[in-house]
Amino acid sequence: MSTIAEFRIPATDLALADAFDRIPDLTVQLESSISRTVPSMWIAGDEPPAVSEALAADDSVAGAELLIETPERLLYDVEPTPETRTRFDRLLEADATVLDATGRSGWWQLEMRFPDRNALAATHDRLDEAGTAIEIVRVSQLGGRPTAHPRLTPEQREALVAAFEHGYFEIPRRTSMEELADELGISHQALSERLRRAYETLVDAELQPAGEYAP
Repeated sequence: MSTIAEFRIPATDLALADAFDRIPDLTVQLESSISRTVPSMWIAGDEPPAVSEALAADDSVAGAELLIETPERLLYDVEPTPETRTRFDRLLEADATVLDATGRSGWWQLEMRFPDRNALAATHDRLDEAGTAIEIVRVSQLGGRPTAHPRLTPEQREALVAAFEHGYFEIPRRTSMEELADELGISHQALSERLRRAYETLVDAELQPAGEYAP
């Protein structure tokens, strides 16, 4: 039975460690794509010139091209060096599939699907033998009742936590959307979009039929 695993790996053992050091607020999310040899990554945390400079100076990156620029984040094609590609290949040797990968504060959080628990164990042992520090966060069986949390982005999670802590969901509200946006240092429109997408993710997870898991 397929196994879903969430785990953390230090960026020093995977990719973009230098970039995370140069830009402390850097957030990176792997873009889902089909039949691509160069991974695309959504990156936030600084202006395009600073991000491009950080990627160019990172030892794990062979090349990077800015594809899309939005007010909140940037989409880059990021070409890994051969050594970095080898590190990723170790993750995939057991016919594993990366469902989600997010980098922040010098760590990568990954969600992956393995053919079974033996394949997960083999991958863990292979990474351990290579000297990669791996911290398993959660393991669940595909087809069992979901135990993993919905895949909120770090920005969505931050917005929800701030809204809860500042009483945005209370009746009457203790803060307004404008005040909450100022607290987070983003626009009213950006906050509204983050909360809307977070609501959609949470509702979708809640309405999944029991016994099913939607990666």
